[in-house]
Amino acid sequence: MPLNIVFMGTPDFSVPVLDAIASAGNRVVAVYSQPPRPAGRGMAEVKSPVQRRAEALGIEVRTPVNFKSDGDREAFAALNADVAVVVAYGLLLPKPVLDAPRLGSFNVHASKLPRWRGAAPIQRAIMAGDTVTAVNIMRMEQGLDTGPVCLGRDVPIPRSMTAGELHDELSKLGAALMVEALAKIEAGEIDCVPQPAEGATYAAKIGKSETRIDFSRPADDVINHIRGLSPYPGAWFEITIGGKAERIRVLTATAAEGTAEAGTLIDDNLTIACGTGAIRVERLQRAGKQPMAAADFLRGTRLAAGLRLAC
Repeated sequence: MPLNIVFMGTPDFSVPVLDAIASAGNRVVAVYSQPPRPAGRGMAEVKSPVQRRAEALGIEVRTPVNFKSDGDREAFAALNADVAVVVAYGLLLPKPVLDAPRLGSFNVHASKLPRWRGAAPIQRAIMAGDTVTAVNIMRMEQGLDTGPVCLGRDVPIPRSMTAGELHDELSKLGAALMVEALAKIEAGEIDCVPQPAEGATYAAKIGKSETRIDFSRPADDVINHIRGLSPYPGAWFEITIGGKAERIRVLTATAAEGTAEAGTLIDDNLTIACGTGAIRVERLQRAGKQPMAAADFLRGTRLAAGLRLAC
C-alpha cells in the first residue's frame, strides 16, 4: 500500500527527490518549504524551488517560519503521515515533529556521515580536498545529522569537479536512494546503523568572508577553494579596470608552472602565483556579466605580467 508522505525541502537540491517520490506512486500529502524571501533588485518575494515544483504537481504547500507554535505542530501531526522525508529543509525540527510520522522521519544528506554534518557538506568536502563523498539516507533524531544511517552510496570527487557539478550528481543519487529506502520502510525491511563515534566534522554555512581568494595559500588549496565555491557563491579576487575596483569571480582554474610573490600575475594569461605553486584561471565571471573563458576576458582587458593582486 503506498505510503502517505510529508515532504520537507527548500532548494534546487531537493526537487529531484520530490519528483522521484511522487513518480514512484507514493502519496505526498503535503510539502513544507521555507517561506518566500525577498530577492532581486526589486526585492519581490520569491517562492523556493520546492514550493514552485510542489504547486506545479498540485500538492498543498505549507511555509511556517518555524515549528515553535502549538498550532503548527498540531497541523503537522494532523496529516497522519507514515513518513516525513526531509531534504535540505533549512530548519532544525523539534522532537514532536520528528516523532509525528508513524514510521519516522528520514533525511537525504549529501556527505559520508559522520563527516560533514551540517549546512554545506558539498562545498566543504571539495574545499577540504576530499576525493570521496557520499549520499546517506538517515533516520532523523534531534542532534544535527547524528541519526543512524539506513542507506548510502559513495561518490568519487574528480580533481576537476566543481561544487555545482557534485551538487547535481548527489541530488540525482539521493532521489534514487530515497525511493529505495521508502520501499524498504514500507516492507518493514529498513536497517539503520548508528554512525561511528569518531570522524565527525561540521560543514558550517559558507560565510561571505570566506569567498575572497587567498593567494598566499598553496596552489592546491586555492584550486580546491575555487572548485568548492563554483558556481555559487563564487570565489573572487579584485582588480582595477578603467580606474574602478572590480570583483572577478573565478569559476574554474588549474595548476600551473611559475613562481613569484603570492598574488602576482606570472604571465599575460591569468597565471597567478600562490604561496607555493601557481594557478591559471580558465573560466571567470565579471559582475553583472555571463561566465566566460579567461581568454575571452583577456581580449578586452589586458592584464600584464607583474601585476599584483591583493591576497
